[in-house]
Amino acid sequence: MPPHPTSAAGLATPYRLKGAGGGGACHEADTAQAAFVEATILDPATGALSVYHPLVVDNGTKPAAAPVAPAVPPGAVVGVWFGFNGTTLTLDGDRAGCVEGTPGSPFGQFADCDAPAFFAAANGAVAAGKLTVPGLGTAADGQPCPTTRDFSVVDQDQSDNLATSYRVLGDGRTAQDTAANTGLGGTVLTNASDNGLLDAFVDPALGCRPMTAPDAGDAGRQVPSLALNELQAAAHQGGPVALVPANDPMVQNDGKPSPAKLALYRAGVDQPVGASSDGAAYCRSLVAVAPGRLKADQARFSQAPSPDAAAANTLFTFLAQRLQASFQNLGCSDLGVPPPPLRVTKKGDQAVAATITG
Repeated sequence: MPPHPTSAAGLATPYRLKGAGGGGACHEADTAQAAFVEATILDPATGALSVYHPLVVDNGTKPAAAPVAPAVPPGAVVGVWFGFNGTTLTLDGDRAGCVEGTPGSPFGQFADCDAPAFFAAANGAVAAGKLTVPGLGTAADGQPCPTTRDFSVVDQDQSDNLATSYRVLGDGRTAQDTAANTGLGGTVLTNASDNGLLDAFVDPALGCRPMTAPDAGDAGRQVPSLALNELQAAAHQGGPVALVPANDPMVQNDGKPSPAKLALYRAGVDQPVGASSDGAAYCRSLVAVAPGRLKADQARFSQAPSPDAAAANTLFTFLAQRLQASFQNLGCSDLGVPPPPLRVTKKGDQAVAATITG
């Protein structure tokens, strides 16, 4: 982590990716090892929001293009969130105010810095009438557009990872994924993300739009972010509301519930810390809500691209397989919850068809 990571200079200083524990080098250009950083900036005086994507480079290398320094208003409150395509990401350097789990038990793919302070300031701006969180709108299926707390789109690790993307050149160097850097060539690297799934795949298929703010590193282009997704979900998600449960492996310690770890994660994504964390209730709502909407939108999702072509051939089969895996990973059967009426057909490792009954 760079010095003073929530300052303008810190945001514009690349993070450095390196292996931990003698495990060898890590490479940002490797899609299975890539780490991502995303900041959302609030001016409490005006309620104005902006998003910024700090760059990640391989340790000991330089970026393919110098990051654009963001404008950070005086008195701004900045939250920073992290995502990871690997298994376990930990933070090193100037990590004051950062949370990656409990001692000896990291979340895995998620971490945040100053998230509770950001959400407290944002919610205060909403209460003061300085910040308006847009409504969800109505999807093409006639239902409210989904949020990160909608049981039709959550998985076993809801609300983790980011909508951030980077540009990767053939020599392995990285740059911010901005209009100015398009001429560098290369490919776009994305985070395997609940937020990216909602913002870039589910919403477009349903004719919905997420909450956005100007990108402070890309000439004010309107972009979503984890923080904006969570503000919108907190403001407008109707019941049942999905909140990270105690049986989520991400918030457990050695396979056992950890109230402290659960509280830290919920605080990092603006979820009420003291609300129910009953795993069986979460599983029942998942089975009650997700299959019905997935079936209702089968035609739309079947025409939409898969976020991971190696895992599924369409958005529909991707979501069906994800639902099936989430039910298993949450241990829902062990909690006495019957499985969703769902069958997924695979060809090798790729889901190629799915059937929902009932």
